[in-house]
Amino acid sequence: MLVTVEQGRVVRIQGDPAHPPTHGALCTKVSRYAERTYHAERLLQPRKRVGPKGSGQWQDMSWDEALDTVAQRLSAIASRGAGAAQAILPYSYAGTMGLVQGESIAARFFHRLGASRLDRTICSNAGGDALVATYGGKLGMHLEDYAHSRLILIWGSHSIASNLHFWTFAQQAKRQGAKLVCIDPRRTETADKCHQHIALLPGTDGALALGMMHEWIVAGGLDEDYIQRHVNGWPALRDKALAWTAERTAQTCGITAAEVRQLARDYADTSPAAIRLNYGMQRVHGGGNAVRLVALLPCLTGAWRQRGGGMLLSASGWFAPAVDSAALERPDLMPQPRPRIVNMATIGDDLLRPASPDFGPRIDAVVVYNSNPVAVAPHSARVVQGFAREDLFTVVLEHFMTDTADLADLVLPATTQLEHLDVHRSYGHTYALINHPAIDPVGQALPNTEIFRRLAARMGFDEPCFQDSDETLARAAFKSAAVDFDALSSQGWVRVPVPERPFADGGFPTADGRAIVDAPGLGVPDHVPNHESVASSPALAARFPLAMISPPARHFLNSSFVNVKSLRHIEGEPILEIHAGDAQTRGIVDGAVVDVFNDRGRYRCKAVVSPRARPGVVNGLGVWWRKMGLNGTNVNELTSQALTDMGRAPTFYDCLVDVRPA
Repeated sequence: MLVTVEQGRVVRIQGDPAHPPTHGALCTKVSRYAERTYHAERLLQPRKRVGPKGSGQWQDMSWDEALDTVAQRLSAIASRGAGAAQAILPYSYAGTMGLVQGESIAARFFHRLGASRLDRTICSNAGGDALVATYGGKLGMHLEDYAHSRLILIWGSHSIASNLHFWTFAQQAKRQGAKLVCIDPRRTETADKCHQHIALLPGTDGALALGMMHEWIVAGGLDEDYIQRHVNGWPALRDKALAWTAERTAQTCGITAAEVRQLARDYADTSPAAIRLNYGMQRVHGGGNAVRLVALLPCLTGAWRQRGGGMLLSASGWFAPAVDSAALERPDLMPQPRPRIVNMATIGDDLLRPASPDFGPRIDAVVVYNSNPVAVAPHSARVVQGFAREDLFTVVLEHFMTDTADLADLVLPATTQLEHLDVHRSYGHTYALINHPAIDPVGQALPNTEIFRRLAARMGFDEPCFQDSDETLARAAFKSAAVDFDALSSQGWVRVPVPERPFADGGFPTADGRAIVDAPGLGVPDHVPNHESVASSPALAARFPLAMISPPARHFLNSSFVNVKSLRHIEGEPILEIHAGDAQTRGIVDGAVVDVFNDRGRYRCKAVVSPRARPGVVNGLGVWWRKMGLNGTNVNELTSQALTDMGRAPTFYDCLVDVRPA
């Protein structure tokens, strides 16, 4: 971003046209970042709760009083005895994705304290672990190389909304004659712009990949030479794929056999062919297996051989040799034995769990930063119940009074990206970036790093690492052999070293350099049905016959930007997209207020009868703040705390519901 400042105030935000992956483009959300920073409801000084939780009764306080209170409460918990600090839980994710303001001083603080560790699984772990199991790392093709593709499968990705920079290169390829195919249960605006849309049922992506493999086995399309030299374990998967005829695949996926055959032929016969996979398709019970199967497709056809061929889900693994996480986070500060791990996706149940030999101490304090769990975590009725405990001490570092802040004891004002120093890796391209502060902090806001520095001092943590400045942290984040910090600071970005055609001749970062089919401890990937589906739970499906997915609304980033008025004006209000046939059988008309419900809860919103929803599937666009919902809930009232087949990740899009007029 290029930020124009006049008299100490941001007056313009634009993309930097010199940055190769993004070349001047900003998504609509980020283009409104100044509006978010200067929002009338921005938190400008610390607050303490003075009434019952959720009552909305607050009183301003000084930073000294706030930090003294936090230090005293945390110290009291930690002093109960050996391992007692595990009753304290940090809860954070990607509200900032920076290495400095994310987990640097914060991680050091909680490690030194001996607090519980957070398993940060809420977004991408199933897919990430699947890539590691298949390729040896979270690796993929260069973003810019999509411009050279002749066929692009946009799989589980609403690229116009959430992957704009890829979409720019896909459009270049399209203008040069490439075919774009969107594979997504929802007919998104991205699908509208593609040559073909394959509206498969949620959670059936692995079956579609197996059906493609079947077609290549029986009709040709495999690159036997690439497989023999660069794929380990193909015969066992070949036997599985032989059972997935086009007809069986079509029945499982809710599409036609002709679509299966055509997709397989297009992919095998077009060169170079590329896949842009995204995280929506791995948020189901079988998400890890599905990603493993899709990741093997370019290996079986040899698509990796050419520039513009291959696959990208995440490029973050290319940064692994460059980022010095241990220097930033100092895991050596942790006590032995290491504290327990709590999964952020099951926070609803875990906050209500009593002390036990298996679980350990009850969670008595939560410090939330860079996240809004009451809105974004699954089965939010349980999450609300947990955070509403009067005996739970909750501190939230925030910009606004979110759903989570509403249930806090103390709320501390944090800086936005325009107000602090940070450095970033990417998971969509291969450039390291630096974020220079453009303005001084608004009001009394402080960077996360400074808040945890001051807390550490009050807790008596006298290790020198708690005095590191933000610049010291930023310099330590990247290993000097991989990223020259001075060049990064002056130019704004540095490309990390990545081969031009990374797997043209194999060379996967696995033990033998070959892609892995039969992974240790995981076996050969297969289609794993949704936990909530006709196949796996017919009695449940009889009661709740509609599958529901809950992708972010186009102009929100999960729960961020929901309160930016210009963006909320575009989105309007919380809606549920429903197919005309499903609406008619339920007596639902366009614009009607409906209840969406299952055994976990009830969510009230407006129905939009829309061709964007396929038959049998409803789309609950999220993630609205609960307080903006018609009955004080959002779509996560309905989602489950069940976890994926690998990666310990949530299954947001593995959810059966029914709908009725309110």
